Amino acid sequence: MRFGIVILPQHDWPDAARYWRGAEQLGFDHAWTYDHLSWRSLADEPWHATVPTLTAAAMVTETIRLGTFVASPNFRHPVPFAKDLATLDQISGGRFTLGLGSGGTGFDAFVLGQETFTPRQRFDRFAAFAEGLDLLLRGESGPGEAPAETGAPDGISFSDEWYTAHGARMVGEPTQRPRMPFLMAANGPRSMRLAARLGQGWVTTGPDGLVGEEWWQGVAALSERMTEACEAAGIDASGFDRSLSLDSGGHFALESIGSFEDSVGRAAELGFTDVMVHWPRADGIYAGSESVLEEAAARLPTLR
Repeated sequence: MRFGIVILPQHDWPDAARYWRGAEQLGFDHAWTYDHLSWRSLADEPWHATVPTLTAAAMVTETIRLGTFVASPNFRHPVPFAKDLATLDQISGGRFTLGLGSGGTGFDAFVLGQETFTPRQRFDRFAAFAEGLDLLLRGESGPGEAPAETGAPDGISFSDEWYTAHGARMVGEPTQRPRMPFLMAANGPRSMRLAARLGQGWVTTGPDGLVGEEWWQGVAALSERMTEACEAAGIDASGFDRSLSLDSGGHFALESIGSFEDSVGRAAELGFTDVMVHWPRADGIYAGSESVLEEAAARLPTLR
């Protein structure tokens, strides 16, 4: 089992540095931040941008992996985002994992004036977003020559219903080859098939709207469906990473050390390779004590 911690991008720099350094010092394997412009009940509170936050985190850490939990197509285009990510991966020394999702239906979904998309449209956009990033982040095949009649560069080009790229240029050779790993958020059958095809791992917060034992039962069912998606894609399901956010299903895993250890054990029984918890906040959502976090971190070696 590997352990991750989610650090919400609410703290001003350089105060925020202590959380990212702390995640590494406490022995977590990976640290994440949300990819939103603002978020739910915290919409009126400070909320910093994702890529600059992770870039700064890369500069104050050395070994811990860093990632987006999860990047959204709601307000992004693959071309500029891929360039940001490739640079972040280079700065981090190849420690970046790209968490990808279809984009929520809250504030971020409408901030740029978008229409309301159907679930099918949201999936189609997610697939196009992930496929575009997959192509871009593998890097350019060569420098190319500009066609004399147009002056346009070679580079990377694609076009679909959602995105167009014409001669996009990337940073250079990928730091991680053939590109950084994708951790794909998926609960539905189509998104699970997409995760099996493009991802190096799967992440879930479990089924929406369920709590307690019903949530755990739903997580078990999702894990079984992910296994089926891997098998249908010809992938060894036992070698496909599975990540679970423990702070779903109506409880905060770090409310006590007992709650944390119980949640980790149940996730392991369901075949999850990684779990994530949130750094305790002073109040509101994910409210808790850093002393519980420190006690949980001290037990990570025995829980691995």
